[in-house]
Amino acid sequence: MSGQMKEQGVSEQGSESIELTGKVAIVTGSGQGLGLAYAKALAQAGAKVVVNDVDGAAAERAVKAITEAGGTAVAVVAPVGPTSTADLLVQTAVEEFGRLDVLVANAGVIRDRVLWKMEDADFDVVVATHLRGTFTTVRAAATRLREQGEGGRIVVVGSPAGQHGNFGQTSYAAAKAGVVAMARTWSLELARAQVTVNVVIPTAITAMTATIPVYREVAEAYERGETLPRVVRQEHALGGPEDVAPLVVWLASDRSADVTGQAIGVGGDKLSLYSYSEELAVTYREGGWSAEAIAEAWPTAFAPSAQTSGITLPPLDAGVPAQ
Repeated sequence: MSGQMKEQGVSEQGSESIELTGKVAIVTGSGQGLGLAYAKALAQAGAKVVVNDVDGAAAERAVKAITEAGGTAVAVVAPVGPTSTADLLVQTAVEEFGRLDVLVANAGVIRDRVLWKMEDADFDVVVATHLRGTFTTVRAAATRLREQGEGGRIVVVGSPAGQHGNFGQTSYAAAKAGVVAMARTWSLELARAQVTVNVVIPTAITAMTATIPVYREVAEAYERGETLPRVVRQEHALGGPEDVAPLVVWLASDRSADVTGQAIGVGGDKLSLYSYSEELAVTYREGGWSAEAIAEAWPTAFAPSAQTSGITLPPLDAGVPAQ
């Protein structure tokens, strides 16, 4: 926990540890990166975990890492998106461990292209994995959780790109924005069943982050085990996947039973709560609006509240470790 948070009165001393003993969790896309960190952290807290990845070797490595650390896990090797995969994940949890308590819908792919260079296949695979994959797995999990009648936890994964838009990420930003919209809807639909639905919006140094030129040196410093500077861990909200995983553990636990429909950002030293879209400025005109009246009203009534697009971050030059 960061020193800044402790200065604000948040301390780990004397706090009750979060236990997930007896819980069963599914984590999609958990063979590596953030998904692997989520699976490990859930297992460390006591949950039995169904690991999922399209890469069989990665899934088996994840299971081995969890079991060697004293946890319990099994692997399901299948691509997220099809209903058959979603059903298989829930079936495996129930057959292997007797129940289901937690779903973390994390699986995703990237096919970054600017709009005029993006092909249908690039768009379709991203939407099929992130958006449809989240839909099918949550639907299967929600059905099981309602049948059990004991509540449950659903965690889906968004992105800053889905909140702000990002150059070259048409499909990814659209899918991630859709994930948040679905989660807010599901939080209403599943409230009576005492199933919470929340969105984690992570930022972390992963293999994908390392491909971004501005973060190359940061990723290399992280891999060398160097302490990252404050501008990286706070203003850029970048640490390792292990900095994101505690939020998933908390959202999977009984301690978050009254939290639902929220989009929560985490990365490095930063923890944040995102707002939903809301009206920023409103004015009225008796009889309705002509195009000319809109043109006249815009500069004074609306332009001061107009929103920017894209993710704005401070420069890294002063804070990146030298190689």
